[in-house]
Amino acid sequence: MQITGGYLKSRKIDSPKGSNVRPTLSQIRESIFSILFSLMDFEKKSFLDMFSGSGIMGFEAISRGFLSVDFIEKDKKTFFLIKSNAKKLGIDEQMLGFYFGDSLKILEKTNKQFDVIYVDPPYQSGLYEKVLEILYKKNILKQNGIIILEHPKDLEINFMGYDVLKQKTYADKNLTFLRFHDKN
Repeated sequence: MQITGGYLKSRKIDSPKGSNVRPTLSQIRESIFSILFSLMDFEKKSFLDMFSGSGIMGFEAISRGFLSVDFIEKDKKTFFLIKSNAKKLGIDEQMLGFYFGDSLKILEKTNKQFDVIYVDPPYQSGLYEKVLEILYKKNILKQNGIIILEHPKDLEINFMGYDVLKQKTYADKNLTFLRFHDKN
């Protein structure tokens, strides 16, 4: 799998073997970062890659100018593969955070805030609304931050508490860009 943009463009990363990981396709990654760039400047911004899988979204974020990226992955082999890929790419370790374990439990414990949070759990996991609830309750998204959901097109998700900034459909999946609804 290759990084599609930024200073690491065309660099390859190793991808986990098995059917439990669905790496985001290059065309969709390009679209995500193009839309995101139209909504914000990446400089000095932080990115959280939840349910990281291969870590490709986090590596794209670093390559395109994000200051820091945190990865959450609960599969042990995949977690160590992400760390190995980061080392292989020569990314400064101070720019990266690695969390091994269940994304929801890690979110519940964190005090960090992020400018962009990418959420792509296993499609049939039923985790989308739980993640959105925790992000809102714990105020994990920085002011004017953006949450990106990659989800099945036919999945009904309650976006209560959020404003939908943009939604794009690719075959059987949607990309939904959200921001906290003004809490005042």
